[in-house]
Amino acid sequence: MKMHSWIAVAGALALASTSAQAQTMSYREAGALLAKSCGPDIRKYCGTVNLGSGKLIGCLDTNAGKVAAKCKTDFVAVKASLAKRAMAQQAIFKLCNADAARFCQGIVPGDGNLISCLVEASKAVSKPCNQTITDAGWR
Repeated sequence: MKMHSWIAVAGALALASTSAQAQTMSYREAGALLAKSCGPDIRKYCGTVNLGSGKLIGCLDTNAGKVAAKCKTDFVAVKASLAKRAMAQQAIFKLCNADAARFCQGIVPGDGNLISCLVEASKAVSKPCNQTITDAGWR
């Protein structure tokens, strides 16, 4: 399966995970999952490849026909979850602006002060704001 196919599946998983309201995985969880399911394939097919600059992903893509199905499945899930996390982190202030104005008056933004306030007020803030906080990995 070529990378563009993996990306299409990742998009479908991202949409499915949005409706399921699931929490995104952390970078640590993502790395651990990929190390477990893709480690043998990485060692076997990509052992001499530099991990940076997308070369490892390219190597796995080149060897997609040989890579274990579990590795492919987990790779797609990791990409979708981390993309969802990044989008939530970028959207937090737009989605939570009204809640912040209502529940966090006087809080000086910076050093996570506003996020902390919104998390503390989680029983009162809107459902979309709460879900975005969760998806962003701040809860």
